[in-house]
Amino acid sequence: MKVVIGGLFVVGALAILVLGGMFNLGTASNTKSEFLRLHIRANSNNSEDQAVKYLVKQAVINELTPIFSLVTTRQQAMNELGNNIPRIERIGNEVLASEGFGYGTRVVLRSEYFPTRNYGNLTLPNGVYDALIIELGDGAGLNWWCVVYPPLCFLQNNIGGERGVVYRSRIQEIISRFF
Repeated sequence: MKVVIGGLFVVGALAILVLGGMFNLGTASNTKSEFLRLHIRANSNNSEDQAVKYLVKQAVINELTPIFSLVTTRQQAMNELGNNIPRIERIGNEVLASEGFGYGTRVVLRSEYFPTRNYGNLTLPNGVYDALIIELGDGAGLNWWCVVYPPLCFLQNNIGGERGVVYRSRIQEIISRFF
């Protein structure tokens, strides 16, 4: 019995080390190129523009969730985002139009400098990251952001206190298999 428990402990410890090495979820200082970010920039900081930003965010996340549930590599994530830019732009434009806004959505996948950001227990230091940028109108307002790869935008544990949002994490699923 001790051998089995010890063996399970070793397997669990190895899984944590491997996953920790793949996705250093404490500080991402040496792994900027492993992350793919999503930023949705509101037209302005007025309350209406900020509110519609969250409606666009929810529509985009709803659309991307089935796609990203199958993504297993960063390159695949980049390809999926690149292939879906027209679709994401259309979704943003539909939300804006349905809410009575006269401006549109611009979507681009590019490398861009970002300041240090915290996402739950993850700290992304300042630096250049690849990101899908969704600008609503002038894109001059506060932004909403998350990490698309690894798929932290889709976590079940409700980071940020949003309600009614279903997120999923492949990392969490892998860890759950071992424990």
